[in-house]
Amino acid sequence: MSSASRPRVLVTGATGYIASQLLPTFRDRYDLKLIDVRDTDRDGNPVEGVQIASMLDGPDEEIRPLFTGTDAVVHLAYHRGALATGPSGRGRDYEDEAPNVEMANRVYRLALQEGVRRVVVASSNHAADWYEEILHVGKMDMVDPDRTPPKSDNFYGWAKLAYEALGFLYATGSRGRKLENVQIRIGAPRELKMSTFFPDGTITEKGLATFKRDLGAYISQRDLVQLIVKSIETPNIEDEHGIPHQIFYGISGNARKFWSIVNARKVIGYAPEDDSEVKYADEIRAHIVEPARGISIPAR
Repeated sequence: MSSASRPRVLVTGATGYIASQLLPTFRDRYDLKLIDVRDTDRDGNPVEGVQIASMLDGPDEEIRPLFTGTDAVVHLAYHRGALATGPSGRGRDYEDEAPNVEMANRVYRLALQEGVRRVVVASSNHAADWYEEILHVGKMDMVDPDRTPPKSDNFYGWAKLAYEALGFLYATGSRGRKLENVQIRIGAPRELKMSTFFPDGTITEKGLATFKRDLGAYISQRDLVQLIVKSIETPNIEDEHGIPHQIFYGISGNARKFWSIVNARKVIGYAPEDDSEVKYADEIRAHIVEPARGISIPAR
């Protein structure tokens, strides 16, 4: 990192939802450069310090100064285009997601050229979401990012998989030097509201399945912040082959987790403080435990 007391960190997509969870801590720890295509959050509130800039448009020379003298980049920017069909992005096509792959490559390339040491990228659990079809019917117990090849059946997940593969390419040193990068497969970075799973208050099989899934995928704000801060600051992230490239699942220490966080614990010392089983114990009792003891569940 920089010899200065505070590392210099560039954040793309700085007005988005994930950034809103990170910036309070980031402002205390880092000298920030914040960029996005707007300077307000999704509620229209201004975000302090944001410079309007696009990682997709314009020549490199307009964007390059943002990378110069920067220690780390946290790449959160996402191009939605005309389509926004839900958090999984199902319904998006190649043309919708290709700009996001182009943007990720531009981030890596300019970071490499300008001497940035490390890039931390908001990937997604959807880079391996094909496995959920067999995970939740008991044909598989755990997805391990070090041992389970990423597979997705939709273009949103494919794009995240492409971010990860590009990151590995740049980390090998094949482009001149090793660009360190960490890919965070973010799970469910939101508080779990029962109205989302049971809109009319009726306990259904479909609602239960989604609730149980999100209990496993949940990540609290403080765990997300810890995971990304440690991904920025841990001195050595090399794998056993000397490649500074890691893929971590972004989840809390959930009892119901179906993605492994062993590598994050080992490599960067990630120590999640929250467990959805504890945090949502009352909701689990009301919607899972009590129905299992005899309350009938209406058909879907």
